[in-house]
Amino acid sequence: MTSTRVLLIEDDLRLARMVEGFLSQNGFSCEHALDASKGMAAFRREPFDLVLLDLMLPDADGLDVCRDLRSRDDGLAKTPIIMVTARGDLSDRVTGLELGADDYLAKPFEPRELLARVRAVLRRTLVDRTRSQGEVLNFGRLEIDRRTRQVRLDQEVRVLTSFQFDLLVALAQNAGRVLSRDQLRQSTRGEPLEAFDRAIDVHIGKIRVAIEDDVRFPTRIITVRNVGYVFSKIEAA
Repeated sequence: MTSTRVLLIEDDLRLARMVEGFLSQNGFSCEHALDASKGMAAFRREPFDLVLLDLMLPDADGLDVCRDLRSRDDGLAKTPIIMVTARGDLSDRVTGLELGADDYLAKPFEPRELLARVRAVLRRTLVDRTRSQGEVLNFGRLEIDRRTRQVRLDQEVRVLTSFQFDLLVALAQNAGRVLSRDQLRQSTRGEPLEAFDRAIDVHIGKIRVAIEDDVRFPTRIITVRNVGYVFSKIEAA
């Protein structure tokens, strides 16, 4: 039976050896990269089931690495990511989660806590994948029913145009992954090409009116400046 493969991108060699040893003892196969460039090379070379990513790397900011991983055009973009860092700034944590990280673990940490979080994220990812193959996409209080083409928030139907529904589905099916306007255009149909970027923005605004609790502070569809949009994996309260 193939063991679960974990990619650890961490420049602290002592910590990395501890994590590698502990994960190996618990049935995981762990590959270590000392910096972002080596980590990205390993990620491109072969698939991993989960990435443990330090935010403070010698050659890059971990947030940028997370953004790069999530912006890929293949199935690897959905690989779960746990950020592991000594940076305790709340804004870094929120930014990481909005960019698509699945969890955040502050240093120093107990190995057992790391193991528990890895297992929890892997279980949640399996549930998400199973759920995304069904007709109804569930995100806490928000339900997107592809069979009836209905969107419900707190069991109340929210009205969207056909194009807006397709746009929302494209975002929700790639929850946690940043999609550019061009990628959104390619995943939907029926919209004229001219001035398309502006049209996407207008439609996103109307979708937010339908599904956000406060359009001034959206928590479901997040704007990533100069890149595009990401549907948050974090369920709104």
